Amino acid sequence: MESYSIEIKNSAVKELGKLPKVDLKRIVERIQSLSSEPRPAGCKKLSADEKYRLRAGNYRILYSIEENKLIIYIVKVGHRKDVYKMI
Repeated sequence: MESYSIEIKNSAVKELGKLPKVDLKRIVERIQSLSSEPRPAGCKKLSADEKYRLRAGNYRILYSIEENKLIIYIVKVGHRKDVYKMI
């Protein structure tokens, strides 16, 4: 199985920079694990878009997958109470 490359939107990079360092490590590990398995156990397809959600503690990682180019786009990272607003 080929490895996917991961691209993070600039807005998601800013969101990552605002997170507590304790949680940031876990979130970055989850993002990196997507390159080998883009739909891991526990991921959920969002009904509104062709996006997926991955849990990392109280935080959520929203991403989309482009199968033909083997790219995962990280769209949004945030606390579970705020992340679904304005996507």
